[in-house]
Amino acid sequence: MKKALSYSLCTFALLCGQALANTTVLNAKAYIDVESGQRINNPSLLIKDNRIIKIAKQGELQIPTDAQVITLDDKTLLPGLMDMHVHLTGDPSDNFLAAQNYSIPRKTVKAVKNAHTTLMAGFTTVRNLGSPGYSVIAVRDAINAQEVSGPRIYSAGNAISITGGHCDDNFSAPEKKSVAAGVADGPWAVRAKVRENIKYGANTIKICATGGVFSKGTKVGVQQFSEQELQAAAEEAHLRGLIIAAHAHGTNGIKAAIRAGIDSIEHCSFMDDEAISLAMKHGTYLSCDIYNTEYTLAFGEANGVPEENINKEKQVSKAQRESFRRAVKAGLNMVFGSDAAIYPHGDNGKQFSRMVQFGMTPLQAIQAATINSATLLKRTDLGKISEGYLADIIAVDDDPLRNIATLENVSFVMKDGKVYKQ
Repeated sequence: MKKALSYSLCTFALLCGQALANTTVLNAKAYIDVESGQRINNPSLLIKDNRIIKIAKQGELQIPTDAQVITLDDKTLLPGLMDMHVHLTGDPSDNFLAAQNYSIPRKTVKAVKNAHTTLMAGFTTVRNLGSPGYSVIAVRDAINAQEVSGPRIYSAGNAISITGGHCDDNFSAPEKKSVAAGVADGPWAVRAKVRENIKYGANTIKICATGGVFSKGTKVGVQQFSEQELQAAAEEAHLRGLIIAAHAHGTNGIKAAIRAGIDSIEHCSFMDDEAISLAMKHGTYLSCDIYNTEYTLAFGEANGVPEENINKEKQVSKAQRESFRRAVKAGLNMVFGSDAAIYPHGDNGKQFSRMVQFGMTPLQAIQAATINSATLLKRTDLGKISEGYLADIIAVDDDPLRNIATLENVSFVMKDGKVYKQ
């Protein structure tokens, strides 16, 4: 009995060691400087609480006596990855129509599960662009309170939609009079909806400027909100110090959102020369989910996705990838946005190879998910392995500058100086 108790105490001490240690030294084969693209060999990182205090060559760092030393001899380090477009409450393998009727508690439980899965995939910061009932805001707060594990979350609350538009509830029968919580018509109603989301904890905002693939009765290329309504949303978000994203597939909606001062355009399926020129002029960020189409076309029918929605996916997929290619060639601001929930959470990293396939260098793809996303979020303490930055660090087996697909299999995850996967 004493032996069993001793073993249990030792195990508990090992499990709690990371939580109790305030100082960590992290050694690795190399790390990627995501600004310069240089691969720095044999680094030793001194981490105090949740920040990187010192970076030196192995053997040159004075190691405090109370430090926990982690050595990853065969691994390459990168800053924690950032996905600027996820929906943690959804699972694509659930029956599509049945999932429309999930309760808020059910969706919240899913978000807890998917937040953990996302973190284990190496994504330490995400932007959740629309989930009902402030469910992901609750999960974010639970993560911040260290009650559950997950990435750092920027959550929009309810996505803002016109009546009958993308992000309204168009699947219910008319007599149910079901209206999504984010519906607003007219500039002042839009402002009120932004204020309501902020009231209940939103730390980013999302508005649906055009129709969408996975809504009923909307056309992906058609503009929904007027430019005046989009401008009202952008002004209200900016007054409160928040960034705002616009779901926009169609050309006119994209251009109206850019002119209205929206910070990032999501999807960007039909970009013409004027849209590219406007994005360059305004410094607008583009978030293009160019991997998930493969999952939808392969598994959507089996998962109960209606024919209308699959046909719309076919309509946008090729055009979206071509718009991505043209945006990269033009040198526009690009961030990593996957639309996870349309495909399984945890597979976020599979998009990197497609970003390279459709025009980016490996370094550009990594920058989209690190320093570019940090800049969009106005975070000067994220996105790099650098002294003074938060200790969000991942490790992979290969050099991602030569083999971008290695980012699909992250073997080590540290967030805020705490190890979650090793």
